[in-house]
Amino acid sequence: MGDIQQLINRFDLQKHPEGGYFKETYRSKGEIPDSVLGDDFEGSRNYCTGIYFLLTSDTFSAFHRIQQDEMWHFYQGSPITIHIIHPNGDYSKHILGLNFEKGEVPQFTVLKKCWFAAEVNVPNSYTFVGCTVSPGFDFKDFELANRNSLIQQFPRHKELIARLTRI
Repeated sequence: MGDIQQLINRFDLQKHPEGGYFKETYRSKGEIPDSVLGDDFEGSRNYCTGIYFLLTSDTFSAFHRIQQDEMWHFYQGSPITIHIIHPNGDYSKHILGLNFEKGEVPQFTVLKKCWFAAEVNVPNSYTFVGCTVSPGFDFKDFELANRNSLIQQFPRHKELIARLTRI
């Protein structure tokens, strides 16, 4: 677990509300005006943002959604499973990692407005990834799932939702 603390220190990672640790690494200078973005956004957004994200096997990234597509990039550590509940209720999962023979991929994009959560696949380990969001991320676009509300909306995924929510 020394690698985890080294990564937290080296990259000055902070706790993230969904779980894990993060640091914003990029925010474009250019902005998209809210008049172009549509009703899903309040205010302008940067063209693009990027973060480092560290998740450990003793926690999870809780179900949440944002108004933008989010691209995940695998860097180091254990493979990670991204669980997705699409707006129509369909479920999918994708494994980020470098073992291509096992179907792992080094990059994956979660589409906007999908509920998603993530967990490290190997006990006593971690995953270090990057996430890129466009239009750029703003916490105004972030919604952390409420367990009961999400179960009410998607009852067939009750066990998964109960396991990967905090509130």
